[in-house]
Amino acid sequence: MNMDRYALLFAALVVGSIPLKAQIAYGGQPFGVKAEKLGWSKPEVMHFPAVDEAALLAEDDARAASGVKGPFRFGFNHTADLSLQSSGTWTEMANGSRVWRLSLHCPGARSINFVFDQYVVPEGAQVFVYNANNEWLGAFTQASSGGRAEMGVTQLAGDEVTVEYIEPVAVQGQGQLHINQVTHAYRDVLGLMKGLGDSGACNNNVICPEGDDWRDEIASVGMITVSGSGICTGTLINNCANDGTPYFLTANHCTSGSNVGTWGFRFNWDSPTCTPTTNGPTNQTVAGSTLLMNSAGSDVALLQLNTTPPASYGVFYAGWDATGTAATTSTCIHHPSGDIKKISFDNNANTQGTFGGAACWRIATWEDGTTEPGSSGSGLWNQDHRLIGQLFGGEASCANNVNDYFGRFNVSYPLMDEWLGTCATVLNGYDPNGSPLGLDASIQSITGIDASYCGAAVISPSLVFKNNGTLLITSLMYSYNLDGGSATNGTWTGSLAPGATTTLALGNITTSNGAHTFNASCSSPNGGTDENLGNNTRSQSFVVADPGYTVTLNITQDDYGSETTWEVATQGGSVLFTGGPYTDGNDGVVISTDLCVGEGCYVLTVNDGYGDGICCQYGNGDFEVLGAFGVQLVNGNGTFTDASVNPFCVTSNGVQESGLGADLRVFPNPGDGQYTVTLPTGDAPALLTVRDELGREVMHLSARAGSNTALDLRTLAIGTYSLDVRMGDQRAVRQLNIVR
Repeated sequence: MNMDRYALLFAALVVGSIPLKAQIAYGGQPFGVKAEKLGWSKPEVMHFPAVDEAALLAEDDARAASGVKGPFRFGFNHTADLSLQSSGTWTEMANGSRVWRLSLHCPGARSINFVFDQYVVPEGAQVFVYNANNEWLGAFTQASSGGRAEMGVTQLAGDEVTVEYIEPVAVQGQGQLHINQVTHAYRDVLGLMKGLGDSGACNNNVICPEGDDWRDEIASVGMITVSGSGICTGTLINNCANDGTPYFLTANHCTSGSNVGTWGFRFNWDSPTCTPTTNGPTNQTVAGSTLLMNSAGSDVALLQLNTTPPASYGVFYAGWDATGTAATTSTCIHHPSGDIKKISFDNNANTQGTFGGAACWRIATWEDGTTEPGSSGSGLWNQDHRLIGQLFGGEASCANNVNDYFGRFNVSYPLMDEWLGTCATVLNGYDPNGSPLGLDASIQSITGIDASYCGAAVISPSLVFKNNGTLLITSLMYSYNLDGGSATNGTWTGSLAPGATTTLALGNITTSNGAHTFNASCSSPNGGTDENLGNNTRSQSFVVADPGYTVTLNITQDDYGSETTWEVATQGGSVLFTGGPYTDGNDGVVISTDLCVGEGCYVLTVNDGYGDGICCQYGNGDFEVLGAFGVQLVNGNGTFTDASVNPFCVTSNGVQESGLGADLRVFPNPGDGQYTVTLPTGDAPALLTVRDELGREVMHLSARAGSNTALDLRTLAIGTYSLDVRMGDQRAVRQLNIVR
């Protein structure tokens, strides 16, 4: 397992009006987010009573003070009796299909989630949930619940959400939906309105260097939404068949009075940066499980998820140790206080102890990190990266980091071997996306390269090698290049144990203006043949603006900001920046975004998801790009359909294109690469610079004012280039087209 997981998960998160897929969703868009354009009235609203947040928080504090670490309560459950027959509003479509909508209002709620205790969705039908910001969950089908006739729906921000059921005419009357519980969140477990970091400051984000040796185990840990209103933690666990059956280990006390069939399981909710803590994806979730066994004797519960996490989640199934041997060092991976995933370390041997009558491993002190309410059920790993228990409770916190108790896996195992198997008392983890090989060296990640550089052109990359095989690696070859150019080769030597990683710093590398790709590979572990070539190469793209110039993109919104997105790309089509969608109901509000670009020409594309532009029936939106001194580079028009494409060029600050342009000629253009440049007369010599579509300099020369200067570009590929001509304080840019 490697950092591919993080590449999948931490593409930039935009908090806005977007589909927030939860459980396993199947795309599409609810009709209700366009209700105004469709001429629909608001659906029926079910109003629930307000809750006493102060009293609920006081109860939570008292539980935490007593050593109870879970579930971490975030919401209050309202009982409901809402169905397709008794509630909501039906709308008939022109094609005979029907749409049912019902809004759920919990005054003052940070988010709302709920439970379908009857969930039957026939073939072709879909279920969506959306809020006032036109963020939505879905589409859900019967497959989203693993085929079960019940399903919990995860949190959606805001104090009102709308449930929408779309029923094609062919299956009319076959659907069954009934909501029996609605949860009012009095804590912001989504991290969208409070910022992240409800847990203590001593906790470590798993993306930090402290987590580098634990990437596989980190990917096995999930956060549980328990009974709609609480948070626990658990771990995907391997079995003797190594077949990826989604067995999930957590604490028995998390199941008390709860229907695990309606639980939600969120994987990979990890901060993409070590510092500061920022939000991660909330869409890597599955719904529902079956309780296979539970026991108070070691506070253990073994579940089987209703749906196997898809390969795109990049999960791992943790190994375990049922020998009863105390760990020399211990690691816990968890969601304290329902926060983004953290990792904690005890550098001393644990001991046996009891807590709440259960047989436990005792952590006397945490040297780095801690646990908190919400960490309940989280795994405890020994120094060999194998599970030896799950968290029950204890006193530990950032302020008093002592005495935590984990139910002992060796006590639990005889109750679970029916499902986990009896192959051994020690079992390694399982990667469903890989296979154990003898010699398997990989590049786990490339670090030290930012996505963009403004006013700088030096990168400092490092290669993180991982031994994915079963044999010790003492040497390997590596190679790297920039943009496919000449390679730098080297040899690493050392001692890399199976499953371990090591980092090789490559030093500073100077680049040039434009878009680039850094490529790296490894080969020949121990001088032999690598048995898995699929993980030997890795690339990292980045953009350099050096010198960098700031342009400002102003988007004036219409009433449907959720439909508006944009991108800025090079003339060659490399996308440099993206933005949107935005929040609805903000007609006339200007969103300003500063972009750092190098000299050259670019294309701004503004998109409208509904195909009616951003002006004028539903507001008066438009857009512009401003350069140095407020010069308008793009004067947009919000009247378009699906997209508006706007080319623009950026020149250095303070240099105006005037006077020079009228007397400058380039011919023949288009041409085969041989051009004549007629320069205007003047006192200053001319400086000519040619750049490719990515803004990279490919030729630079000087010429006498008033001359006819030959420009030979026949060695360059067919395509579009820019010619930048400067004479004193005047300048002009011309496009060159090479055709053959």
